[in-house]
Amino acid sequence: MIHLKNTGYVPSDSHELLLRAREITANMKITIRDMRVSSRYLEFDVSIPKDRLEQLIKKLEPIGPLDHAKHVIDEPMGKEETIEKGRYYFNYERFWECHEVLEGAWKKSEGKEKELIQGIILVAAALVHYQKNENEICLSIFNRALEKIGNAKGKYHKIDVDALRNKVSSMVKTGVLEAFTI
Repeated sequence: MIHLKNTGYVPSDSHELLLRAREITANMKITIRDMRVSSRYLEFDVSIPKDRLEQLIKKLEPIGPLDHAKHVIDEPMGKEETIEKGRYYFNYERFWECHEVLEGAWKKSEGKEKELIQGIILVAAALVHYQKNENEICLSIFNRALEKIGNAKGKYHKIDVDALRNKVSSMVKTGVLEAFTI
């Protein structure tokens, strides 16, 4: 995963940025699977040998300067730490990573808690689509998330579930999408 600093792009630029990144790296024989635009980052999913990472970063400089690169792997951690890390990723608009890390907590949960975590995962997944300018998909996933969140109330590991539900419900009702914090 490569995060370039966002120097003024918006989600509607995501498709063009993905095409541009693939074009300027075409001779490298790497895979750029996807990209997303947050207010902070241009997030690229790439498959590349470690010894070619510096070359890739140099090629992508015309799009934006490097913020950070991360090798994405499953990290074993307890449920509390997993949820806190997921919340951190969510609040920094790293929704794909949020979705991935929260699956660890979801697998360790049962009943209503499992449903709530799945709802939070779906909100993050919806916002991944928002970052790719796939707003209809985002809204559809938000509806599924609201079903999973159900009638849960109060705080869940520092996440205000009521505020989360209200924010998602408002975006579904108005169709006006935006990133937010939990």
